[in-house]
Amino acid sequence: MLRLAGGVVVGYLAMALVVFGTFSLAFQLMGAEDAFRPGSYEVSIAWAVTSLLLGFIAALGGGWISIIFARSRIAPRVLAGIVVILGMAAAMPALTRGEEEPPPREETVDATEAMANARQPVWLALLNPLVGVTGVLLGARLRRRALPLRDLDQLVR
Repeated sequence: MLRLAGGVVVGYLAMALVVFGTFSLAFQLMGAEDAFRPGSYEVSIAWAVTSLLLGFIAALGGGWISIIFARSRIAPRVLAGIVVILGMAAAMPALTRGEEEPPPREETVDATEAMANARQPVWLALLNPLVGVTGVLLGARLRRRALPLRDLDQLVR
């Protein structure tokens, strides 16, 4: 049971670290001009595609790591469930926001200000958890095919 919980936690932490690192790098490379629509905090299509791709890569790694650590197919399934729950919770602001507009965007925006004011479209907010779940389960499946769990157990002993 402890190994299962550890697999879920380690998989989630791996995902969080990859997301934080890659999104920070992507924002630095793209800059506010390419990450947002002109003069606003509405994310651009380029940022939406980039975020989906980076989120999928992070989820693949999370699923891969969770099954290795837990040595159980249950861990990535639990992780996928957590990704859905947290993803839908993160989507709530996009689903429930009213007509209140964020302040107009300055030409230079730091990453903290960008995260605080960014507005993603509803379709992106709803797609993110689905991409995450798919990535976690696919990452676990790819790992399982690369080395079946029974062989992994033999290596660990």
